Amino acid sequence: MPTALLIIDVQHALCTGQDAVADAAATIANINLLSQRARAARAPVIVVQHEDAGELAHGSAGWQLAAELDVTEQDVPLRKRGSDAFHQTDLQSMLKMRHISHLVICGMQTQFCVESTVRRALALGYPVTLAGDGHTTTDNDVLSADRIVAHHNATLSNLGAYGVRTTVRAARDIEF
Repeated sequence: MPTALLIIDVQHALCTGQDAVADAAATIANINLLSQRARAARAPVIVVQHEDAGELAHGSAGWQLAAELDVTEQDVPLRKRGSDAFHQTDLQSMLKMRHISHLVICGMQTQFCVESTVRRALALGYPVTLAGDGHTTTDNDVLSADRIVAHHNATLSNLGAYGVRTTVRAARDIEF
């Protein structure tokens, strides 16, 4: 089935400073492995960048992709303003145009942008492979980042109401 890789919000402001996501370097290394495999299989790599009026203002230093993230000119950029990468963007039409029927998802801010995009993808009928070691976030007042990631890996893989499912796999085990 034709597959695309969605890389969500691997941006400078989310990977540096006191509010940096947990394990950014290891997560980005796993994302780079996925993008290399996707490109080798000629699967589209869609690089999503969040923008807002703060640290992620379009064009700002914080909005830029993390320096460690491997990107190429063939990658497809996508700007978004909400947590869900489908919300008020051209993502669904991009996928339809390329006849994509399966998504591999990874990125930053597990409980916000990654979760929202996975749920919308399922609702739209796309089976999802979530890179279990390819997404991360920051600690919050209730849970540590590693617990948030573990919780979402378990929760998203158990959603069954959409007719399609999320499969969680380590990046090294994901093929395109």
